[in-house]
Amino acid sequence: MAKWLRRRFDADIVWLPFDLHPEYPSQGLPRARLLERYGEQGIAATAARFGQEGLEYNPNPDVVPNTMKALRLAELARDHGRHDELHDRLMDAYWRDGVDIGSDDELRRLAHDLPPADVDRVLAGDDYRPRVEASTRQAQQIGVTGIPAFLIDSKLLVLGAHPRETFDRAFEHLDG
Repeated sequence: MAKWLRRRFDADIVWLPFDLHPEYPSQGLPRARLLERYGEQGIAATAARFGQEGLEYNPNPDVVPNTMKALRLAELARDHGRHDELHDRLMDAYWRDGVDIGSDDELRRLAHDLPPADVDRVLAGDDYRPRVEASTRQAQQIGVTGIPAFLIDSKLLVLGAHPRETFDRAFEHLDG
């Protein structure tokens, strides 16, 4: 969607960290808990939505990860000018490949182009936690309750995965 928004509207996309489920344990949740929450129909609806956008979706991750380490590692990548690359890798790894992006080993593999000592430091400590938590609080203050969320021109909030027509209408509304 971000690539389409850039092409269609010449939009500047800035991904900010948002800790959707801080209550998840550090080792993540078993898939069965995800199914309890959303049911097979909810998972199927998500898969269909991905398919409408031409995206691959792996509805069978063994673990629903706690993403705090991935979010903190993405902030390290931001400081090295590599955020978008790592963000895309993390998204593909989780949504397409069913990778546990809460795993230190997987995160090291995905962050292969960042300084290994910095990656290890972030994974072992709390570096960038305050930045992630502050960004999450700020998003919640403007009404973000889930992901994805798009704040358009600092005026219009679009919550959730929507078809492209929603963004066409949103930008028309702002131009009108």
